[in-house]
Amino acid sequence: MKTLPSTTQFQLVGLCCSHDAAKVERRVSGLENVAEVRINPVTFTMTVTHKAPVTAIQQAVSDVGYQAELADAPPPSLSAPSFWSTHGRKVATMVSGLAVLSAWLLSLKLAESPWVILLYGSAALIGGFKTFRLGLSALRRATFDMNALMTIGVVGAILIGEWAEAGLIAFLYSVSNWLEASTMERTRNAIQGLMELAPKVALVRRNGREFELPVDQIDIGDLLIVKAGEKVAMDGTVLAGTSMVNQAPITGESMPVSKEPGSEVFAGSLNGTAAMEVRVTKCVGDTTLAKIIHMVEEAQSERADVQTFVDRFARWYTPAVLAAASLVAVVPPLLGASWSDWIYRALALIVLACPCALVISTPVALVAAIGNAARRGILIKGGTHLEAAASIRAVAFDKTGTLTAGRPEVRTVLPLGDRSAEDVIRLAAAVEARSEHPLAAAILRHAEIPDGSAQVGRDFEAVVGHGAKASIGGNVFFVGSPRFLSQQGHALEALETRISDMQQEGQTVILLADATEIHGLIGIADPVRPESRQVVEQLKRLGIASVVMITGDNARTARVIGHEVGVDEIRADLLPEDKVRVVRELEARYGRVAMVGDGINDAPALATAHLGVAMGAAGTDAAIETAGIALMADDLTRLPFTLHLSRSAMRIVHQNIVFALGIKAIATLLVFPGLLTLWMAVLSDMGATVLVILNGLRLLSLKPATTRLGED
Repeated sequence: MKTLPSTTQFQLVGLCCSHDAAKVERRVSGLENVAEVRINPVTFTMTVTHKAPVTAIQQAVSDVGYQAELADAPPPSLSAPSFWSTHGRKVATMVSGLAVLSAWLLSLKLAESPWVILLYGSAALIGGFKTFRLGLSALRRATFDMNALMTIGVVGAILIGEWAEAGLIAFLYSVSNWLEASTMERTRNAIQGLMELAPKVALVRRNGREFELPVDQIDIGDLLIVKAGEKVAMDGTVLAGTSMVNQAPITGESMPVSKEPGSEVFAGSLNGTAAMEVRVTKCVGDTTLAKIIHMVEEAQSERADVQTFVDRFARWYTPAVLAAASLVAVVPPLLGASWSDWIYRALALIVLACPCALVISTPVALVAAIGNAARRGILIKGGTHLEAAASIRAVAFDKTGTLTAGRPEVRTVLPLGDRSAEDVIRLAAAVEARSEHPLAAAILRHAEIPDGSAQVGRDFEAVVGHGAKASIGGNVFFVGSPRFLSQQGHALEALETRISDMQQEGQTVILLADATEIHGLIGIADPVRPESRQVVEQLKRLGIASVVMITGDNARTARVIGHEVGVDEIRADLLPEDKVRVVRELEARYGRVAMVGDGINDAPALATAHLGVAMGAAGTDAAIETAGIALMADDLTRLPFTLHLSRSAMRIVHQNIVFALGIKAIATLLVFPGLLTLWMAVLSDMGATVLVILNGLRLLSLKPATTRLGED
């Protein structure tokens, strides 16, 4: 019997940047019986799908200079970090800098003093200790990573007597690493902030007694007491109490939302004005907040195509520069030039080869954009989906619940024969009592039947995209579209004018009939969202070539809604499989298409489109799982901002790549005439790293209010 692969999560210790993560990933991926390796560059957790022994994976990580601890058994250093593990890099950098400054000041009076050499040597040792340890480990494996290049540069400078250069190289590279580590720590703190949104304990009522319990001991069905001003600890349904709740951490909504008995509340939201009693509906690991945290962490470990390209480029770029440096060191001296001069220039080229800025150019921007979106209730499930959003050329909207409010209302009840309007609604409600369709909910609301007290038809059967049928009092009744009733053998010619008039008013017409006659018509209208037209206009200003509405509703009703919101094209009378076909047609015409829907009824079309966007996904597991981007709030205005954010992210990624390579190119040209010193080579790399970090971090502060929608 074959052994199935298992999945193990590790916490990586000692990493400071995405380049370190890539190095570990390559090493572990090369092991036999390792199927997949994924590293989160923010939290430095590594997930491995493997048949290889766990100890072999840990040894592979150790071989490249780091540690891999099982994530479910963190070492004491992770749970209770010492001062040195938290601040060691900063202290070492500061001490190294003081040593460099002291050596320089002393050299002004005693240029050849042994004390000057000692201070510069101390600066090199203190500032570069970790770099040397990792660099020597890499050189033993003939791997020329950034640490190896810096080690060669420092040791080479010492061997040719350039002590000042050696100390300055180590100090500047330590500053660069400290800056990068601080940036990633800032992003890690943002994720940690999400994790700390929900309380760790909650007030629970069991068997008439109230007491506090840790959230991991609270079960589905338990009753939470949430006082005014307290955070909700678990997802649940309000049983008693009416209050205003701030659920911005989950949905990004800026204004508090009214909650009353029957309303859904989310872990991490803040109860405002009054106490509530909440029945728990999800365990702590399954709450919407927990899913958001998990998805954000997963998203940060997913690579966009451009990031994969950069990683591959960096792999051959460094050996190529090393080969060039070897030629620089050897060829001119063989032709009669000075060995010391050209070895120095070769060392400058080696130090310059460090691809730090290039490697971090992409992930820092992607992580910042995904983090910004998560704070605003926009869940982007990875760099691939962020990159996809930047290239969208057409957007297809589902109608119901997306362009419309998603809460249909009965506008017209037209009884036929000897039936009354009350009879028509009562019978339709009985047929639809077990249905989950939005139109069924509208009929039940109009019937004003208290929850659980509606007459329920027997042998209920839903016919997807058409209607439903059930047995009432021994007779089979049908509720559905005109096409559905026509398929049951009913003649509709006499009703065509009435049906047409209702559809011209934007109503969806539902018919009630038994096997022999039609008993009535019900007109249902779903009001258009006030923001829908504005969103469509914003998408067009963003350069979207076509905005299309696709719906299962009839063509007349669809035209009324489509013209009101200003879409370019309307596709109506579509079954779920028809929506998939339409999405494929649009992609054939425009290339990259985004499908926007509710994530449940539109799951096939969402999965087919280049980018699936789920609306109002908070609390809806299917929506979060189906789409590449989930708008947690029921707010369509987030869509233009999402597309703008993605375009800004990809623009900044491209800018960062140009910065990183451009600065390297200019500095390289200065090497050959001897105008670039070793410390200037390090400074140019550090400058490029700082530039790409600061440029990427701009995405953290991009706001919808400041979005200039007319720009790409």
